[in-house]
Amino acid sequence: MKNIKPYLMAIIILLTFTLSSCELVGDIFEAGMWTALIIIVIVVLLITWLFRKIRR
Repeated sequence: MKNIKPYLMAIIILLTFTLSSCELVGDIFEAGMWTALIIIVIVVLLITWLFRKIRR
């Protein structure tokens, strides 16, 4: 594990040749969008549940 730097460089070079930058950025934003959407839905459901518990 001490000589991981050559492997990292090889992975970075491989990614540079296989993925275009626009495609990579698009995939990152798409993953972030879905993650944010799921978190927002969970928070809204949690707040709704808490308000219903308080009112009873």
